[in-house]
Amino acid sequence: MTALEGHYDWDAILQGLNKYLRIRATPIGMKLFETVEEMEAIPRIRRPSSIHTADQIVGQACRLGWTVGATAEDFVGPQCGAVLGLHPQDEEWQKGERYVGVWWESEEDTRKHQQEMTVVPHGKYKAMAVSPLETGRLDPPDICLIYATPAQMILFINGLQYVGYKKLDFSVVGESSCADSWGRALSTGEPSLSLPCFAERRYGGVMEDELLMAIPPAYLPKTIDGLAQLSKNGLRYPIPPYSVQGDARAGLGYSYGNK
Repeated sequence: MTALEGHYDWDAILQGLNKYLRIRATPIGMKLFETVEEMEAIPRIRRPSSIHTADQIVGQACRLGWTVGATAEDFVGPQCGAVLGLHPQDEEWQKGERYVGVWWESEEDTRKHQQEMTVVPHGKYKAMAVSPLETGRLDPPDICLIYATPAQMILFINGLQYVGYKKLDFSVVGESSCADSWGRALSTGEPSLSLPCFAERRYGGVMEDELLMAIPPAYLPKTIDGLAQLSKNGLRYPIPPYSVQGDARAGLGYSYGNK
């Protein structure tokens, strides 16, 4: 599968994800905008009528199929906007006073956490939007967000690594793990796997068995091609369990017998 510059065959990509991984949650795109007007010009975009977390905005796209745009003023606090570069990462934000004694014991622990978060630098962007990939309304999005179970996710990564292998390193900041997913992917342009945090599960509708991959769209065609080849090799989802007591040679022989 190939992609023309700036254009992706979303139907083929989504068909591949469904065929090879049976993805349950709706894959979505996220895009940052330098002006609010650019964001509001997206067809059929919704604007929040209440104050939300960024997790809720993402959840509305993934769980409800909406196209939603937001600014820093739509978020309940500075943390959500700061990860996306919509709120200053200033001294007050770095202190994170509201989190002291809640998520981390001391002011020093909290400051360290804030400093370790991977965030989009502040100053360039004024708004963000999320939308299901199938709508094509953010074409292309800056990143794609794919929720999957651990078994689905490791095969997704196997597909990504099939051609042009590269070791992938991910981060875990703990709470505010959106910094590990969309913050990191937007900042680095690299695939970024995260363990969705308490807030993402409580407010964003993330299921307890789901991981999140935030990934620039340019990586998706090669991932689908890799999944197709793995499937030909008999490496498919769902992964059928093998007896914990049986002779492993029969199972391994199926995959490696002709090598």
